[in-house]
Amino acid sequence: MPRYLIERTFDDMDEEELSQVGQRSADIIRAEFPEITWEHSHVVVDTEGTVKSYCVYAGPDEETIRKHAKMLGRHEVGSIYEIGGDISPKDFPPIN
Repeated sequence: MPRYLIERTFDDMDEEELSQVGQRSADIIRAEFPEITWEHSHVVVDTEGTVKSYCVYAGPDEETIRKHAKMLGRHEVGSIYEIGGDISPKDFPPIN
């Protein structure tokens, strides 16, 4: 199944509200989009104090990912990229 990196910019909210959005995302997936898997997210605050997240989801297509985001609300989707692969330092062991 394709995997996607989703860049989101959130409305002004505190940490508790952001946690509620995370719970709502999981609830929407369970109830409406069981074909989507939310793998993980990185939450950041940019230099202007705006809360953003970079989320990795697996799903059948970009349209389904966008439908989930629209139902979630309280944010705007900046970009969605299909992930071509993953690498990490484990892929590059020391050469002796």
